[in-house]
Amino acid sequence: MEQHILRVENLSKKFNDFLAVNSLNFSVIKNEIFGFLGPNGAGKTTTINMLTGLARPTSGSIFINDKDYTANIKKAQEIIGIVPDESNLYEEMDGLENLCFCASLYGIKKAERIHRAKKLLQQFNLTTAGNKPYKSYSKGMKRKLTLAAGIIHEPGILFLDEPTTGIDVASARQIRALIKSLNEAGTTIFMTTHYIEEAERLCHRIAFIVNGQIIKIGKIDELMEDAQKDKIIQFSFDGIVQLNQFENNFNHQFSHCKLTYIQDSVFQIHSAIPLDLMPLISFFDSHGLKVTEARIIKPSLEEVFVKITGIERDVMKKEKEGRKK
Repeated sequence: MEQHILRVENLSKKFNDFLAVNSLNFSVIKNEIFGFLGPNGAGKTTTINMLTGLARPTSGSIFINDKDYTANIKKAQEIIGIVPDESNLYEEMDGLENLCFCASLYGIKKAERIHRAKKLLQQFNLTTAGNKPYKSYSKGMKRKLTLAAGIIHEPGILFLDEPTTGIDVASARQIRALIKSLNEAGTTIFMTTHYIEEAERLCHRIAFIVNGQIIKIGKIDELMEDAQKDKIIQFSFDGIVQLNQFENNFNHQFSHCKLTYIQDSVFQIHSAIPLDLMPLISFFDSHGLKVTEARIIKPSLEEVFVKITGIERDVMKKEKEGRKK
């Protein structure tokens, strides 16, 4: 029988007249990685702040191990670990000092906190940097040490807010590997992200959140099942193609299909019924468009997200690029 380490009922948060989070209901199963996926402003950080005691809910309930902690999440500090999207460590302290200080906040005795800190520095490939000031660390190193600090007290559930945002590709890969290894060792993880491929790669279950509301929750294969009913063909053309060159005529002739813009010379055609390739190629040829490639696309989690939320892929792509700057 599945054991729920976290359960949320009708959780809401208002800022004056703005409803940032609207009646959320979900649970996190022990030993899973649960992903909160959505664009910036969807309510991800507000939700995680309520779950970790950084914001007080306007209404609703938060249960951890079936105990109601809504009024005071701080009482659950020994159970939960927190890794915020911005570092909360001390610039002048070195890595070892930072970890030991965090451990002391949980009442861990000196000898044990030094042992745990050194072990984590080794596990996170930060042993050499352990005696250097935190302010001298790269962004990726800072994120790794912040993650180590979040688990120094060996929590049952770890909350990660956008764990790989703003760091280089190599560091992001290392962080994902660490997250996976922590989970395999028994840590339950709740993580927010707007990186669709990250959620697909790491999470056992995902909740899509848009405008403060959960639109869909499910395992990856469950979410993919419905999307796989769609037939998708991706066409690449010679040169830049404008959608208005053929969109009206296409919609009239192929009313059962949906056109999706990918980039200047690439479009996708979605259909709930099997597609015959030759009439499509003939249509494009009649409009002076030379097809250089036509290939069948297997639906991805990105396709599922677009279909369920109505948020186009270029919106998420722009946000991802913006957060890297």
